Amino acid sequence: MSHIEILLPFGLPPAELASDLIRECKTPSLAILIGRAQSGNAAPPTEHFDPFSRALPHEIWLTRRLGLARNDQSSPPIAPAAMHVFKQAPAAGTWFIVNPVHIHIARDHLVLTDRRQLPLSEPQSLALFDSAKPYFDEVGKTLVYGNAHTWFVRADEWSDLQTSTPDAACGHNIDIWMPKGAPALAWRKLQNEVHMLWHSHPVNQEREAHGLKPVNSLWLWGGATADLAVDALDFTDTFNLSDDFRPYVQRIPANHRDCSADDLIAAAPKHGLLLLDALIGPALGGDWATWLDRINDYETTWFAPLLAALKARRLDRLTLQLSHGGAIAGFSNTRQSLGKFWVKPSLSKLVTAPRS
Repeated sequence: MSHIEILLPFGLPPAELASDLIRECKTPSLAILIGRAQSGNAAPPTEHFDPFSRALPHEIWLTRRLGLARNDQSSPPIAPAAMHVFKQAPAAGTWFIVNPVHIHIARDHLVLTDRRQLPLSEPQSLALFDSAKPYFDEVGKTLVYGNAHTWFVRADEWSDLQTSTPDAACGHNIDIWMPKGAPALAWRKLQNEVHMLWHSHPVNQEREAHGLKPVNSLWLWGGATADLAVDALDFTDTFNLSDDFRPYVQRIPANHRDCSADDLIAAAPKHGLLLLDALIGPALGGDWATWLDRINDYETTWFAPLLAALKARRLDRLTLQLSHGGAIAGFSNTRQSLGKFWVKPSLSKLVTAPRS
């Protein structure tokens, strides 16, 4: 038996725009998969989340399904696994992910900019890293370089910090999503020192001369001990997980990258997870024209060939997990459910699914 689950973050349009966006979707295969989906245990109902949760619904879903211990008051504990992705072996202790970011001033608060909108080269990032590292050393914290957008810090005394993922905080007043707990003051002090250091840094002078946003702060999240235990995993294979999501699946036996629909179907995984994450950036930025372009492209590249494979019995079950900022909904199909010819293909469930 071959079962594919597709995780489509921000595949659920926002309630206020849902009807208009769905009207413009050119996705007949997706309409069949949504309209004829089974109900009950085969397709979990819509699950709602606190709008102030420190992780987005798809991040929480991954955390649960991939065997990571979950703390509802903090971001997913993936820092040590992320270090392995970047070929770093974490020493014993508590590690956090540190992202170089741009925080801009709104009318009366500070807002975290989407990191996808912050191009940063390796030389620029290394220069910023080298300048910040002595400040971490001074307070006994080990700062480690991963890549241009991802660094790590060992901070054993900060293990109780409640942190938020950068995507959960993106576009909002950061005060709500900043680290909370007794060690938060120490982090804020260090963060402010780096902010002042980078204010006139040559890298930022060069960036601003070329019309680029300055890298003016750091975002801390993902804290976990290096020996964090992982429970049983739901999936046998994963497909097309980007670097942002690879830490969640560090212990999955088979991780296939750069796969097409034909590649996935030929692999015939027992229980595979396909990530389609190109909607996250447009949704966080409110760019709904690009959102439409990308979901319509998924119709050709993924929905139509996977639907055809299900009809041809090359797949036994196909489940979609669609989310937005406050909920996630499951839609599951088998060849038998597709045989409900009297049910009209429709995306209307994406409009009528209850929302918080």
